[in-house]
Amino acid sequence: MPELPEVETIRLGLQKYLAGHKITDIQVNIPKMFAGNKKDVVGAKIIGLKRIGKGLIIELDNDYVLAVHLKMTGQLIYSDSKTKNLTLSPKIGGTALPSKYSHVIFSLDNGGFLYYNDLRQFGWIKVVRKNDLMQMPFFKEMGPEPLVASSSGQAHLTLELFKKIVLSSNVAIKVLLMDQKKIGGVGNIYANDSLFDSGIMPSRKAKNLADNEIKRLYDSLLKVLKKSLEHGGSSDENFVNALGQEGNYQKHALVYGKEDEPCKICKTPIEKIKLGGRGTYFCENCQK
Repeated sequence: MPELPEVETIRLGLQKYLAGHKITDIQVNIPKMFAGNKKDVVGAKIIGLKRIGKGLIIELDNDYVLAVHLKMTGQLIYSDSKTKNLTLSPKIGGTALPSKYSHVIFSLDNGGFLYYNDLRQFGWIKVVRKNDLMQMPFFKEMGPEPLVASSSGQAHLTLELFKKIVLSSNVAIKVLLMDQKKIGGVGNIYANDSLFDSGIMPSRKAKNLADNEIKRLYDSLLKVLKKSLEHGGSSDENFVNALGQEGNYQKHALVYGKEDEPCKICKTPIEKIKLGGRGTYFCENCQK
């Protein structure tokens, strides 16, 4: 599932290419993936994009927005005459757009297109009145974020707030990091790598962490998320950026996806267990 760095990478790309375009038509190939009346947004101009946690908001110049959740395999890809000849990742479902995964297609003025692709078809796009957006449970219940986009208005996860959240939780620290109602935007990849970077075992109960460990984990979380943003996100699975190209963080991951590979620090083989139903990677020697 695209996490904070991947969704922010998409937001930044779409902000560059989408802002100023007018929506001229919408083709919905799978009805369950588009909720709302197309008439409310066709003819509207896109004025900007926001991100809240793993969710995207396409802002329009009327009373509506398009709320998007990519879920496991969703992709938002822009194409026009200047970008259509770029080499696309095969993760889009082929070598050209539209592909077999293109389930919602926005036609834009000046020859532009926005494709919503989704291999597993779990994601959604919803037409929402601006005044109702933050009443949607997905956005309303989102926890504070470690890296807040300046335009989002989302609560910032400060060290003080992070400490309060950690010490009040009786679950495994890795499970807590991935709870979107507690901390927005962090998923499996960055929970694993942050815990390794801070030397903390993923299975430890959150409330049992010492103050210095909480500080280390907070710093590691910011460090890992920023590093992923610098590398354009992780394309370990289906993620592509706003132009259909892959990120590179997977080449720099610390422990995620590296079962049986030697630890980068001590060369002990990385282990994998299940926590909260998700694959969890760690070094038994370096994490305590």
